[in-house]
Amino acid sequence: MTVSRRDALKLGAAAGAVAALATPSLAHPAVFPGGSDELRVGLIGCGGRGVGAAENACNAGPNIKLVAIADVFQDRIDQRLAHLKRGLGDKFAVAGDHIFSGFDAYEKLLKTDCNYVILATPPGFRPMHLQACIQAGKNVFTEKPVAVDGAGIRLCLDLAKEAKARGLGVVAGTQRRHQTGYLRALERIRAGAIGDIVAARCYWNQGHLWHVDRTEKMTDMEWQLRNWLYFVWLSGDHIVEQHVHNIDVVNWFVGAHPSRAVALGGRQTRVEPHYGHIFDHFAVDFEYPSGMHCMSMCRQINGTEGNVSEVLVGTKGTARLSGVSRQYAIKGESEWTLPRREDNDPYLEEHVDLVKSIRSGQPLNELQAVAEATLSAIMGRMAAYTGKAVTWEQALNSKENWMPDKLAFGSVPVPPVAMPGKTELI
Repeated sequence: MTVSRRDALKLGAAAGAVAALATPSLAHPAVFPGGSDELRVGLIGCGGRGVGAAENACNAGPNIKLVAIADVFQDRIDQRLAHLKRGLGDKFAVAGDHIFSGFDAYEKLLKTDCNYVILATPPGFRPMHLQACIQAGKNVFTEKPVAVDGAGIRLCLDLAKEAKARGLGVVAGTQRRHQTGYLRALERIRAGAIGDIVAARCYWNQGHLWHVDRTEKMTDMEWQLRNWLYFVWLSGDHIVEQHVHNIDVVNWFVGAHPSRAVALGGRQTRVEPHYGHIFDHFAVDFEYPSGMHCMSMCRQINGTEGNVSEVLVGTKGTARLSGVSRQYAIKGESEWTLPRREDNDPYLEEHVDLVKSIRSGQPLNELQAVAEATLSAIMGRMAAYTGKAVTWEQALNSKENWMPDKLAFGSVPVPPVAMPGKTELI
């Protein structure tokens, strides 16, 4: 029987739900056989973020080594090996038979003795990779976002329960949740520093990012994988791939996810073929269950005003936060700012926190939170693409499934650019 990747996700979600009920907690016995507390890191995805995460993980505590590497492209692995060896020193322990390439490289890596897996491939692969990791009994650091459509989010929500049942740690690359400035601001806001939150704003506005030109030898699949930012099946569009950070902060501070979105967006300046079919700007009005609204804005257009921040408006004051510029301030009845020198490195701290939690036998599990932030961004994208109001339930239960039926080097047609008012809400 031939099973497509879409069918595998559907079957895996059902199997995972059953396994979560049947599998006892495996925390210390599975992760540290024989009493050793060694963490053996496996890296899936050898781009810049993956390499950075591997270095952060190996520097997050003692007795941690990188033992396996996987990527769909062997040349990308070859490009990164020297950097990793130089940066990690004796923490680099990758044998030649623990280097894997191809679409099934992640499966081969998960058969090794690694017990701490970093997922840093394009987000479209995240649900199937998370499923494979959790069902293999591995702790996971997953980059954000964790899906590009409702089908992927439904699987991730099931996997969050399964990871908890198995006693596995899952920390996400929403690193602001591990950043000193945000944690101290949250503590003050929850203590009443700005009163009740009545409105919010969040932004990720910047110029263009990198792109990869197509060569004559590249198939559709290879070109899209190497140019992954610009195809929804791989990135989810930049509102999902990048702006999810800021949306996550609002969800976190408000303590809820949005229930409805109305949006606009378009493709104004990035119109060349190497920009795929995604938009270059979005503006979303998110409504939360309390009736509070958040104005969300993101764009990637050169020569425009930059802003990466979140604003929370309360009945007694306003909080303005930016992890990128390391500026945190509360204005109102309880004035507060955080000196830059007191902020930390959240890219390292997220691994420190995961390592400590695993070794304590109380593993962190952030998968539900990052899945909800990801779906919030997906809901905004759906609203902008269609011009329709989109509810949380519509986004979660959507029949959208962007993953190609077959993962192989060959033809992968580029979908048309979405047109609000004409693109259907599925």
